[in-house]
Amino acid sequence: MKFKSNILVTGMACALIFSSCNDQMEYKEHTNYDKDYMELNFSNVSGLVTDIYSKLEYDHGSFGGGMLASASDEAEHALSSNQIHDFYNGVWGPANAKQTIWETSYSGIQACNFFLEEYPGLTFPELQFNDDYQPQMFRYLNYENEVRFLRAYFYFNLIRQYGDAPFFTTTLSVDEVNSLPRVSYSRIVDFIVQECDAIVNKIPADYTNLGSMGLDVPDTGRANRLAVLALKARALLYAASPLFNTGNNNDLWKKAAEANKAVLDSCAKYGYQLTAYTSIWGTDNWTSKEAIFVRRIGALNNLETRNLPAGVEGGGTSPNCPTQNLVDAYQMKQNGKFWNEAGSGYDESNPYADRDPRFAMTVAKNGDTKWPIYNTLPVQTYFGGANAEPLSGATTTGYYLKKLLDGNLDFSGNKTPTSRHSWITYRLGEFYLNYAEAVFRYLGSADAKSGNLDLSATEAVNVIRTRAGVNMPELSVGLSNDEFWKQYTNERMVELAFEGHRFWDVRRWKEAGKYFNSVTRMKITKNSDETYTYTRQTVNRQWEDKMYFFPIPQSERMKNPNLVQNPGWE
Repeated sequence: MKFKSNILVTGMACALIFSSCNDQMEYKEHTNYDKDYMELNFSNVSGLVTDIYSKLEYDHGSFGGGMLASASDEAEHALSSNQIHDFYNGVWGPANAKQTIWETSYSGIQACNFFLEEYPGLTFPELQFNDDYQPQMFRYLNYENEVRFLRAYFYFNLIRQYGDAPFFTTTLSVDEVNSLPRVSYSRIVDFIVQECDAIVNKIPADYTNLGSMGLDVPDTGRANRLAVLALKARALLYAASPLFNTGNNNDLWKKAAEANKAVLDSCAKYGYQLTAYTSIWGTDNWTSKEAIFVRRIGALNNLETRNLPAGVEGGGTSPNCPTQNLVDAYQMKQNGKFWNEAGSGYDESNPYADRDPRFAMTVAKNGDTKWPIYNTLPVQTYFGGANAEPLSGATTTGYYLKKLLDGNLDFSGNKTPTSRHSWITYRLGEFYLNYAEAVFRYLGSADAKSGNLDLSATEAVNVIRTRAGVNMPELSVGLSNDEFWKQYTNERMVELAFEGHRFWDVRRWKEAGKYFNSVTRMKITKNSDETYTYTRQTVNRQWEDKMYFFPIPQSERMKNPNLVQNPGWE
């Protein structure tokens, strides 16, 4: 960990973040300014906080275009040279530690510590006669709450990835940082919960009323009360999960259930609600009533140019291709059964008929039209088709990604359009599922309720299954625990596909040996009579239990002899 203890440095990388006509979080470069200079102007201090927001996580292809989905059973990256394959081909290790989260999180934590130490108690007297002085001071005074949230967020990302981690809440010198031991994940979870509890009633639930305080445009994009509750709830769910809760302490499941129920109750209080499934991505997803906290990225097109079908003009350079594993997770629309379940109605010659509507919203399959909108041919993923092997960069699985992409961008004729992209960090749908898992584990039955936990696990999952535009058959009351768990994990895979959950969910459940040893592709052949033959192909992957946690980067251990390596990575 390398830090500067005198000022937060961000540079020009911030230019793309939080770009919005309705957003006050405009980036400036704050390099080598001393404290006296920063205190002269509110916008200078505001810029420091906004720069910390730029370190929020998102995954549009964090590994050279490869998404974490392609390191799980959700997807496979089409290019064998892409670094995302390192996670399962034996190349991953301390010298190739995939340490972006380590570096970004500790940089963010040091920046938060610096702000909390150096910038409380300012009054900006030179601005006190300005018309907007009071609302600006409101913003400034709230920065402490925002920064404490962000610091807790960074710590959650670290323990999710590494388990125990170095921990500090004051600004440290490089030498001090490089002498820190790892602290237990449980202590850090306690810190996250304490921080969230300390600020939840101080931070606004809604920033839009700042307009009534004299600001021309109200703040959007900042952490609010619901985001604080969401961070606490997600952290407690992870803490209760088998990877961390090795003794299966049921009290941890109770805490997780109560925290996630608090998110549901607060969302109801403040008008959050499930919306159309496709509203969680696209240019205006940050306005969705389901979105709790959104990481603004900016106007760009690399998600599309990487993941649109190969062979389509302007796209398909390095796609993350949905697997047959994911496709199989989409149950039959008519009866809610799995494709290979007796009486499902699955037709091998027409395998995509009557599937969960989220399938068509997430996955581009052979024969789809107008994907993307300017493509005049149906998508052809059969061997020899316009978007298929042996074309370089073509899908290896038989599918392309739709979800998260803007299919209205037109790259024909060498055009280079862009559109606003944002990453939803927390949304209401996740917390119905989080709650379902926690209350099921705590009460020991999918149908049980108790006190304030007045929504059963089955009922919570059914809220998701019957959301607008999906309307899948509800899960039945009376499922056995094993039956419910199968349905629940499947529902989570479908609902949260490509949102950065599956890679971590399977790990925290300690079920990677079940899911991550292989993926299945669909190989499609076009017959002379214009029909198709669909053949499943299993591709083995390497999994070792040491992979439940990331290796501590060797470069960090060389600087800090007190960093003990995670088991199996020595």
